[in-house]
Amino acid sequence: MARLIESAADTIVTPPGTSVAHSTRLIGPDVTRAIALFGVIVMNYHGYLNGSDIRNDTFSNRLFNPWIGVLSTRFAATFVTVAGIGITLMTRRGATSGDATSVDADRWRLRRRGFLLFACGYVLDWIWPGTILYFYGAYFIVGSFLFTLRTRWLVVVGTVSALLGAGIAWWGFERTEDGHSTAWLFSPASTRSPRNLVFNTFVNGTHPLFPWLAFLCAGLVIGRLLPRMQTLRVRIVLIGVALVAAGYAVNAIVDRTVGAGVSTPARRWHLLVRTDPFNRQLLYVVTALGSSILAVTLISSLAERFPTSAPIRILAGAGRMTLSIYVVHIVVFNEVVHQRHWVGDTGLDTALVFAVCVWLAAVIIGWLWHRRFGLGPAERLYRNFGG
Repeated sequence: MARLIESAADTIVTPPGTSVAHSTRLIGPDVTRAIALFGVIVMNYHGYLNGSDIRNDTFSNRLFNPWIGVLSTRFAATFVTVAGIGITLMTRRGATSGDATSVDADRWRLRRRGFLLFACGYVLDWIWPGTILYFYGAYFIVGSFLFTLRTRWLVVVGTVSALLGAGIAWWGFERTEDGHSTAWLFSPASTRSPRNLVFNTFVNGTHPLFPWLAFLCAGLVIGRLLPRMQTLRVRIVLIGVALVAAGYAVNAIVDRTVGAGVSTPARRWHLLVRTDPFNRQLLYVVTALGSSILAVTLISSLAERFPTSAPIRILAGAGRMTLSIYVVHIVVFNEVVHQRHWVGDTGLDTALVFAVCVWLAAVIIGWLWHRRFGLGPAERLYRNFGG
């Protein structure tokens, strides 16, 4: 199976300008991006509204807990996977033609766009701590070095980033057990010093390169497979299901076998099989990667099957404006919650209703804007600067 995927991904050259290629390459990722943004808004609003009052006492609370819940960062991981797909689509012509000038132009386009996102995200992080925006910029900068690699090397890079993330977290656990403080690495006060910014970007932030490069690399590979997705879709779905099922099965078996012990060996085992994002363990990457693959594949399949239906067209239009919508959801939150005090920390239900209303309004307005003006305001700035 691995050889099949590598062969398909490394040898496909998509003929430009065909309607089928356009549908496959654009509609599916755009719709996926719009839906993933809904999950991002829900998690952000729930976390920012309810903060330390969030509980795990009910199924819904455990599901939507933005730090340790089943859905925690899964939507953001899907967003990063789609970013990898976008990089592949944007750079395919130069990468497949082997034209050095075209490849170099693509590299610098990604770096300019990445730098802009990183710089703007750094400023935004002062207002909206934990924003994914500057990490997104870092992914684009790193992606500028990756898009010409063979698929096997993309798999290696993704695997190494996951191993580094888990290894650094394990080192931190062992240092703490030995009585040493690791706060300098894992709990920096803010991103406002150069050192802390580097630590957050690579290790300690909400979406650090180690291990989140695994999701970007997966997207780069999926992007190469899109022209043959009709024949490979079932196999890719099975891979996604297997990753999710295997990850949670190992977690459940080890947790039940070890029990609720508080000894160091027991806590080592519990750490090793954690599936929540902020412990950076391999099973988190496995399960989040599996769910991202499933989301991208299944949503894209639905979008390609009904490309002219109203919901798909509206979501696709909004999906091309997710940068603008992402910024708007922050502005709306600060205005409604902090300035006007219309919404307060009254629980998950309030956060869900608030998020649904903002997302639906943003999707409809984004679609209408895209039909009339094309690029959104943030996307226009992004393209004008980055090319």
